[in-house]
Amino acid sequence: MACSQLTASSISTRNVVASFEGLRPVQFHCTHVTIGNPARRSFKGLVVKAATAVAPKYTTLKPLGDRVLLKIKEAEEKTQGGILLPSNAQTKPQGGEVVAVGEGQSFGKIKVETSVKPGAQVVYSKYAGTEVDFNGEKHLILKDDDIVGILETDDIKDLKPLNDRVLIQIEKAEEKTSGGLFLTQATKDKPSFGTVVAVGPGLVDEEGNRKPLAVASGNTVLYSKYAGNDFKGKDGYEYITLRSSDVIAILS
Repeated sequence: MACSQLTASSISTRNVVASFEGLRPVQFHCTHVTIGNPARRSFKGLVVKAATAVAPKYTTLKPLGDRVLLKIKEAEEKTQGGILLPSNAQTKPQGGEVVAVGEGQSFGKIKVETSVKPGAQVVYSKYAGTEVDFNGEKHLILKDDDIVGILETDDIKDLKPLNDRVLIQIEKAEEKTSGGLFLTQATKDKPSFGTVVAVGPGLVDEEGNRKPLAVASGNTVLYSKYAGNDFKGKDGYEYITLRSSDVIAILS
């Protein structure tokens, strides 16, 4: 009998054929789960991340060390024109309000406080932290270093980067080829350079001092592709936030 064989590190199939004839019952081939040597093909398992629910009997949640507790902003359910969005089209929010902060990070005898305070509106990195259902609302516990910047308005160009983060206005993609042909949206090559709008104060060294970044506002820079987080500004420009280490060069 043809079977599917699952191992601890891989899943392989041999001669498995499924047939459907009208409304006849379908006979499934047997499946064995074994632990043994990996097969020829292997892949990493899929991980489903779910929020951790805190029991109602707990009324306070105090983050430790350099961790921060955020209340997550809800995803937009409508477009600006009032059209309802299906759940799969709603963008995952990357912003929230600081609810509580830890005591900070220690460097020997020096203690550095977190870079944000309760009440601040912040933007954080995608997939950072641990989601928690607390007091009936969605929260996130993440490290201070995973917070990209403070954003008190709803326009990304007003972002105040933290630590070694840089906010860049991306150069608009070319509309034509060198031969004068118009490019479609799908064929436009996304540029990996732009103008620095704002920079963070730098990272803290072991002596508790901030080390200034090598780039400054107004610099035109080249940065690594696929780095950072992209945002759409109200002015029609695209922006990206990334670490200063992802900036490759200054153009002039």
